[in-house]
Amino acid sequence: MKTLISGGTVVSLDPSIGDLARGDVLVDNGLITEVAAHIDAPDAEVIDACDRIVMPGFVDNHRHAWQTAFRGIGSDWTFPQWAAAMHGTVKAHYTPEDVYIGTLLGRLEALHSGVTTMLDWYHVAQTHEHEDAAIDALTDAPGRSVFCLGAGWGGGDSVDDDIRRVRARLSGGGRIDLALGMRGPGATGIDTAAREVKLADELGLRISLHIEAPGVITALHEHGLLRDTLTGVHANGIGEDELRLLADAGGSLSISPDVELKMGFGAPMTGVALAAGLRPTLSIDDVPSVGGDMFSTMRTAFAAQRGIDGGLRSRDLLDFATVDAAASMGLRDRTGSLTPGKDADIVLLRTDDVTIFPVTDPAASIVSHGHPGLVDTVLAAGRVVKRDGALVGVDLPALRTRLLASRDRIAEAAGVPLDGTWRPQP
Repeated sequence: MKTLISGGTVVSLDPSIGDLARGDVLVDNGLITEVAAHIDAPDAEVIDACDRIVMPGFVDNHRHAWQTAFRGIGSDWTFPQWAAAMHGTVKAHYTPEDVYIGTLLGRLEALHSGVTTMLDWYHVAQTHEHEDAAIDALTDAPGRSVFCLGAGWGGGDSVDDDIRRVRARLSGGGRIDLALGMRGPGATGIDTAAREVKLADELGLRISLHIEAPGVITALHEHGLLRDTLTGVHANGIGEDELRLLADAGGSLSISPDVELKMGFGAPMTGVALAAGLRPTLSIDDVPSVGGDMFSTMRTAFAAQRGIDGGLRSRDLLDFATVDAAASMGLRDRTGSLTPGKDADIVLLRTDDVTIFPVTDPAASIVSHGHPGLVDTVLAAGRVVKRDGALVGVDLPALRTRLLASRDRIAEAAGVPLDGTWRPQP
């Protein structure tokens, strides 16, 4: 089945193709086969992209989707308050159904805003049934997902059995990959960190690690545990020399600028990472505290760094949220740009909406004026999963009812008020 996306403003993020003021994208059997000013494909289904920007889908390499039911509750929280609330209070009351519906709505939210690839950093560890519920949710949502399995919040218990069990479940291929959510030597000690890296090496898994203090990268380096498969998350306040160790190992860094600024982590590390030789990538983190779309994330990262040195350009932010994030997940050859041979993960943004019209510079317009309301059409591996502004084949009213029931049940069990007055005590 061929699909021709015709007559849009193409922002390919592939330097060999560039931008096309008027261009076509041909999709065949889930793959991009051609990008050109005009393509003749009489046997293809046509998607009219007039008054649309055609761009690659966003890639979010760090989101905790299980928390979706508590969207907005932590808007005023610091990080210690968030940890006390989500890990110290409500997590114990999550059933597998709660994990499923939160993860499903979180993944659908991401897709709705143009995120075609998402890493779900799962740290609501309780039972195998909870893990399976998260995987079921990612399977039931369209798009490519990576299930990043960790052992919860700190602790030194082994993750070997859980990782191997889930790996066996996902071994048949498909749209769900597995990554290892590493806790790090600060939480578990260097011996446990070494076991987790060894396990990831053995199974060929990517590693994601929250870096919350100086010395973590140095300790991994000194013990030979840095890898090109490792993505550090946050790393606020880490020095350029230490970040260079991660860069020299071929690793990557995921920045969550909205969470980092609001929760008091410190300034996002965009400029320091670039100086250290890292291509920063962008992620949402958690929606109890911040919005779940990549547009606002790009804008915050852009403004925060421009306020320091003025060096970034709009296209840098698009790269961070697409091609660079794809590379950090080992998907450089699969997604992140409109390149022939890659999966057809494609987003069409309205350019006739009053909030973005007129579009003079497409890249600048996406970063400075984009928002989820502009996401008109989304293709995931060639499949149309959003059309005319609405997700395809999704019963949102029924899912919303389930999510509210989940939130209310957990809140009652945990004694949590839902009137905006809750200030958790760390």
